[in-house]
Amino acid sequence: MGKHGKHLVWDWNGTLLDDTGAVIGATNAAFAELGLASITLERYRELYTVPVPKFYERLLGRLPTDEEWLVMDGAFHRHYWERAVGCGLTEGASELLAARQASGHTQSLLSLAPHARLIPLVREHGIEERFVRVDGRPDASNDGKSGHMVRHLAALGLPADRIVVIGDAADDAVAALHVGAKAVLYTGGSHSRTSLERVGVPVVDSLAEAVAVAEELA
Repeated sequence: MGKHGKHLVWDWNGTLLDDTGAVIGATNAAFAELGLASITLERYRELYTVPVPKFYERLLGRLPTDEEWLVMDGAFHRHYWERAVGCGLTEGASELLAARQASGHTQSLLSLAPHARLIPLVREHGIEERFVRVDGRPDASNDGKSGHMVRHLAALGLPADRIVVIGDAADDAVAALHVGAKAVLYTGGSHSRTSLERVGVPVVDSLAEAVAVAEELA
């Protein structure tokens, strides 16, 4: 693994994978089953937060019960995975990953998508070899992104000051800061620019800009 330069830790959903349309479609399909009104992309980005039950609290005006949450979560994921197979990579992602690998810089992929579902999708898009490590969420893990990031960095064996996380959600930056790394947030995913800017890290509108900014971070 290269000893110099930044190591990029890429997020998957909403960052490398252009699945925001699938997320909104699955959300509204699940809402229809549950008798809830549909939601626009703009409204989704305005309200979305993690942990996800808090998102539903913003929609419903109350936290869902444990039983309601199981139904909501199950309905969403059933509809999402039906749509995810048809999603492409974000514009320029494949070329950026290839160029970075060719230049000798390292990168890895960290996602809260289940590992068993993540790996086939990454392989299908032909980018698995671009990463020194790919980690989805272990089946038995209920940790959030921060705990997952700790394990990922331990496996990489790299100091936090070499790490820049590129993601589309506030929790990507929170996880980076939790381990002492830097972060750049991309506006093409689950959060609005306004909500991303509240985190206090650089916010960009393209993955190419994200890589450029990441390299400039001290």
